[in-house]
Order: sequence, then structure tokens, then C-alpha cells
Amino acid sequence: MSERFDYFVVFAEMRTGSNLLESNLNGFADIECHGEAFNPSFVGYPNRDEVLGVTREGRDLDPFLLLAAIKDQPDVLAGFRYFNDHDPRILSTVLNDTRCAKIILTRNPLESYVSLGIARSTGQWKLTNVKRRKEGQATFEDAEFEQYLTQLQTFQLKLLKSLQASGQTAYYLSYEDLQDLDVINGLTQFLGVAERLEKFDNTLKKQNPSPLEDKVSNYDEMKQALAKFDYFSLSRTPNFEPRRPPAVPSYVLAAKAPLMYMPVRSGVEDQVCSWLADLDGYTADCLPSKLPPKELRQWKLQNVGHRSFSVLRHPVVRAHAVFCSKILSTGPDNFGMIRKKLRNFYKLQIPGRIPHPDYGRKTHKEAFKAFLKFLRANLAGQTDIRVDAHWATQAAVLQGMSNFAIPHRVYHEEELETELPALSEAIGYGRQPYAPIRSVDEPYALSEIYDEEIENLAKMVYQRDYVMFGFDRWK
Repeated sequence: MSERFDYFVVFAEMRTGSNLLESNLNGFADIECHGEAFNPSFVGYPNRDEVLGVTREGRDLDPFLLLAAIKDQPDVLAGFRYFNDHDPRILSTVLNDTRCAKIILTRNPLESYVSLGIARSTGQWKLTNVKRRKEGQATFEDAEFEQYLTQLQTFQLKLLKSLQASGQTAYYLSYEDLQDLDVINGLTQFLGVAERLEKFDNTLKKQNPSPLEDKVSNYDEMKQALAKFDYFSLSRTPNFEPRRPPAVPSYVLAAKAPLMYMPVRSGVEDQVCSWLADLDGYTADCLPSKLPPKELRQWKLQNVGHRSFSVLRHPVVRAHAVFCSKILSTGPDNFGMIRKKLRNFYKLQIPGRIPHPDYGRKTHKEAFKAFLKFLRANLAGQTDIRVDAHWATQAAVLQGMSNFAIPHRVYHEEELETELPALSEAIGYGRQPYAPIRSVDEPYALSEIYDEEIENLAKMVYQRDYVMFGFDRWK
């Protein structure tokens, strides 16, 4: 028995060695593992009718009956193996239960994929007598392996996040660890069981000891296909930007038309709101906004066929707009405290007031470049200044929106002249024209200072947006 835990779960997948691990665990007098207790196709093991008195039918009606039986089994520390496709109803309960010991068993995914392919081709899933070993080969399928790999990684990340969020830890094992007696005895120490094994149970045998080239029928094709997989996540865009909640009060409804505009700050809000108001012959200040989530949900229920949309802006255009309107400006809508801190602590070379006789185009260019460098540090969590919605990545803003509602349509700013009339036509309002107002940032337009260096700085700051939304260099 264990004072640390009431029961345990082995998170694993097919062909990772979970049968061998279970055999080793069942070699301890105080431990009992009940197989794949929550496998949708059987209970515990194939051809078994019940586990601890709970039948498959009873488990399917209420999986928590079997979970309670395992947890409350007297005299031993009991547990089970759980794969990513097992009964999802118990997963959150198990993950959040600090009295449940988590064991995570992994294997090189290519090896487990090949082993799975061989098992399917031979029909042999366990081997206890080498004389009965069946020969077979796997056939590598590019798309199938990619789907398999994604499924495994998604589940592992889910486990990791849950453990991190609840302050728990797991005992991690690799396939190779299963033959290490010290590691298995270390696992029992983690579980809080005093007993130690002297030797392994050698009942189960390794089924496919030959090298990969002998186990895969199209080995050369597999090598070529694997070249495209980024095992070290070299192409991954690191993201330390805090998650954003949905900015529900900023959402704007049309006066009568079934349209909801979900703006991205420092975009084209005024112009889009004017277009939205024109649909029903109103002015923009008459449009319903700052509504609580409950009212917006009621509006969605009452307006069947409604459409919601958002608009993206080129990252360098958006960054320059917020720099001019919120940081450089000393007007009533600027970010005064942030402006002051950027000048005093981050040495942003901007004057106390604008306009200023010594602040010319060249100075403006250098100040904007310095602001982009600040944004890079800010989005990476390296400053003590908030990540404001006006310069947060548009990817983060849209992800925040999805916690309330996913926009039906997301447009790029330069598409609005054709896309907004098409949207109004789709809801029965005819092709309401959209005439963009080419607003110019003050005191200098982006076109007056833009060059390759600024573009490259913007790409470093907003790599997520460039990749996610297909932005090219600004023209």
C-alpha cells in the first residue's frame, strides 16, 4: 500500500511497451494494474467480462463506478493503463486528482508506428514464446504517420499542461527504461511502495528486435518522407505573449442589420463602423457597443443568420499607427504613463511635446525603430509594461475572441473594398460600398520613413502574424 497515492494511471500508447511495464508492476505484491480498464472496445483485456466486478456495460454507463472500484481496492495500490483514445469522461478527474500517481511512458514515435504496423499485419500483439513469433513488415504512409505523430504530441502536451497548471509531477519512463531494474524500483519509490524487485519477469519477449530497415517494406521512401519533419521544432515561433481575454465591450453591432464587428485595435475601426452605420442610415455613434456578453448572446439568438467579422492590418502599418497615436502623441487619448516610461527608462528619443522643432523625419524613423525593438521585448515578456491590445499580435487578439465567439470572416484591410460589399449582399442588404479613408499618421507618414530595416524589425516583432495570416512586405 502507499501513503502518497490512492491509485495510479499509466499514460501510454499502443506499442510503447505498456504491457511490459504492467507485467513488471504486477511483479510487486502491493501493486496491481488492471490493463486498459477504459478501452472503448473491451474492459481491462480482450475477452474479459469485468474488472473488479464492474462489467463493460456497467462501465460504459458510468465509468466512475470502475474508477472508484480501482481507487478503493483494498490491500494493494491499483491502477490502469490509459491511451489517448480511451474513455475521455474520466480524464479530467484523474488528471486533477493529486492522490492519483501519474506514470507517463513514451517511445520514439517512429518505432512505435512501425511496431504498430507490424502488429496489424501479423495479428500478433504480444509474444511470450519466441517460437511463435510471426514475421512481418510495416509499410510507411507519409500522411498516416503525420496524423499519428500529431495525435501523440497533442495528447502529451495536454498532459503536460494539466500537470503544470495543477502543480503536479509525473514519473516519466521511456521504452528503453523498461529493462532497467533500478528505474523500475525507482518508480515504486515514487509510488510510495516499499517493496523492490530482485529480477524482472521475463514472460514477455521483444517482438521485433531487428533494425528499422528490415522492418519497413519501403524504407528508402520512409527516409525521404521523414526529411520534412521538424523534430527539433526549428521552424516553431516562440511565443511568450500572454493570452488575451475576449474584448467583448469593443464589439459593435449594426443598428438593424444582423452584423457584428469584432475590431482589432489600431486598425480601421472608425472606417468600418461608418460603413456599418450606413447600412441602416445611421451615424456611427448610434451603433450598439459596450454590451455585456449576455446581451450579445441574446442578440445572436434573436438574429438567425447573423454574421460576425474582424479586420486585420499589416503589422508594420499597425505598429506605426499605434506609435504615432498612443506613444508619440501628447493628445488626450495617448498612453501618457507608458510614454513617460519609454522616454525615461527605455530611452525612446521622443520630445516632451509634439510638434517639436528638433523632431524631424530622421529622428522619427529612429524613434519608430526603437519602439519596434521595445515591442519585441514587450511581447516576449521582458518588460514591466503591459502588452496592450493596440500592439498585441493580431493572432493573440483573434485567439482571445474565440473564447467568446469566432468571427465568421476575417479580412485583410486591403480587401475591404470588395469584401464588405459582398458581405452586405450576403445578408440581403445589397452591395453597400466601402470607401476607405486613407488616413495619414502624424507627424510623418509611414511611407516617408519605411525601408527594409523597418520591415525586418516588424517581422521579428510580429512573426506570428506574418506566418499565421500570410503577410508579405508592406508596399
